[in-house]
Amino acid sequence: MAKVRVTLVKSLIGRKKDHIATANALGLKKIGKTVEPEATTQVQGMIKKISYLLKVEEV
Repeated sequence: MAKVRVTLVKSLIGRKKDHIATANALGLKKIGKTVEPEATTQVQGMIKKISYLLKVEEV
């Protein structure tokens, strides 16, 4: 599996509760935090759901 680098670039304040929960499940709690999960279908779905909050790069 390939990895993706995901960075939270927008605030979670005022977002829907399920979008905040999705960001937290990815390990993103603060602006500027970066994680590198495996690009599974579950992770890709999570990224797609909150893509407007993220910067995504392939590693």
